[in-house]
Amino acid sequence: MTVSRLIQWSALLALAWSVPIDRNVKPAAAEENKPAEETPETQDTGLYYDRYLREVIDVLETDSHFREKLQAANADDIKSGKLSKELDFVSHHVRSKLDELKRQEVSRLRMLIKAKMDATAQQNVQMDHAGLLKQFEHLDQQNQQTFEAKDLELLIETATRDLESYDSARHEEFKRYEMLKEHERREYLRSLEQEKRESEEKREEERKQRHREHPKINVPGSRDQLKKVWEETDGLDPQEFNPKTFFKLHDSNGDGVLDEQELEALFTKELEKVYDPKNEDDDMTEMEEERLRMREHVMRNVDANHDRLVTLEEFLKSTERKDFANTDEWETVDEKPVYTEEELKQFEAELTAQEAELGKRAEELKREHEDLKERERELELQKKEYQQAVIQMAQKQKAPQAVEGQPPSGPNGELQFHGESKGAAENSLPVEEKKPVEAAPVSDGNPPPAEPPQNQPQQTP
Repeated sequence: MTVSRLIQWSALLALAWSVPIDRNVKPAAAEENKPAEETPETQDTGLYYDRYLREVIDVLETDSHFREKLQAANADDIKSGKLSKELDFVSHHVRSKLDELKRQEVSRLRMLIKAKMDATAQQNVQMDHAGLLKQFEHLDQQNQQTFEAKDLELLIETATRDLESYDSARHEEFKRYEMLKEHERREYLRSLEQEKRESEEKREEERKQRHREHPKINVPGSRDQLKKVWEETDGLDPQEFNPKTFFKLHDSNGDGVLDEQELEALFTKELEKVYDPKNEDDDMTEMEEERLRMREHVMRNVDANHDRLVTLEEFLKSTERKDFANTDEWETVDEKPVYTEEELKQFEAELTAQEAELGKRAEELKREHEDLKERERELELQKKEYQQAVIQMAQKQKAPQAVEGQPPSGPNGELQFHGESKGAAENSLPVEEKKPVEAAPVSDGNPPPAEPPQNQPQQTP
């Protein structure tokens, strides 16, 4: 499903700024030879529920009845909720798929809530999922199991509102980008000595002057601007310019409308007069802001029903107005500052406060780091003490005194026996080595006969 079909379906999904744009868009006639299986990559709307939105649309378009009603509906029918009532007539298979998509989306949102609470260190807080889901307005939180007509209405209503606010949010982001760039430039100049600072200021003025020296920029949507595309992009004679033919050539997907991508592709030739990606003097962020401003200008003058699409009827009517022949030069973004000096001062004050807060937090982290290092050293010392104690206990267990049955030794290593240990030693001898103790003979007044000497050599008489 192409991006323009998404836009036509919900009158809200043509956001070219959210994705890179093909700057080499070819006319429809040049696309005829492309293989049928090639389909353009679906572009992201930038919404946090983008995937859910697209999956719902894809499933609904598989139902023949709903697709037929969709093709006959206009933007007002979609926005008013009239188309949502057709949900009651889709097949059971499609309804089951939509129910499953909604349950998956509810589960995803619950995970987002939990992740957010974990990030804010509120893990032990009891979560009220039903209450927290109320912050998400693109589905019906009261019914978390089935996809109903109310879900479709809420999805379209929320996406329409969110997408309409995206352009203004993008302008604000660009303003902050420009203020930051100017702040950094001034800070750099303050850091230089006077002679060097004057040299840098002169070089900056020369850069701005070079950037101003470009061919005339035609007003977007004017006759001169469109004829330039007709001649240089389409390769046709500018004297034969035909608005109806031009529209069909640049309705690249043939859906009968020019969406925002197709419109922005028309401004490439004008932007190339001012911005060159190879030139370091040119800021490509400014070029994309310029493209957005050009598209908004055309939409304000051409898109009569504000559905973010340009029909053939709206386009032809715009070529009949007086301002279509406007020959004035378009004022680029660098010629008209997007911020005031007061806004810049306020921005710099915010930066200073943020830097102070970051510095404070950095000091806290530094102290915490030092405390952790100190605690690490203490634990390392305790570890060494425990290891030394274990070693000493092991040595004591291996000492000779602790060996069972071994007598203590003297200072020089000699064995020392005590009475009890001597008897214990004798008792430990083998049975055959023990000699019976003979009873002493009763004395009759005469001395006992002397025993012959042992191991003496016998003498012969």
